[in-house]
Amino acid sequence: MNHPILVPVDGSGHAEKALAVAAQLAHASSAALYLLHVTEPPDDIGILAGASGQPFTQERRQELARQNEERAREALDRARQAVDLEGLKVTELIREGRPADTILREANEIAADAIIMGSRGVSELKGMLVGSVSHKVMHSAQCTVITVT
Repeated sequence: MNHPILVPVDGSGHAEKALAVAAQLAHASSAALYLLHVTEPPDDIGILAGASGQPFTQERRQELARQNEERAREALDRARQAVDLEGLKVTELIREGRPADTILREANEIAADAIIMGSRGVSELKGMLVGSVSHKVMHSAQCTVITVT
């Protein structure tokens, strides 16, 4: 029986620990793993990064999208190398959007039985300022959510 487990992967150590837990559960239950990396679209404001505050050109957006895709691939590859996924059905997903909203949408899309995620991501400062992604997911998901520290 296929029990989808969604594992958000952002390149952090917490995400790799979450993947290790998910892999153990998947081995024990024949669950399918869905590794999800969420890239955030660039803000047009630019002021926070010291830019002029002018909207990005289409060329700059395409370059940023290419860089995001490259970082996503690297994060997924690192996660795969850090955890033994041998014998498991693993699907990789790369999506763009707000991380918590995108995780919740993908969990619904694949009818996930569980989301297993790190409690802290690569952007801990941002999480402290606007609330953590794991906190938002825990309180809004329609399935079981396991956070790993």
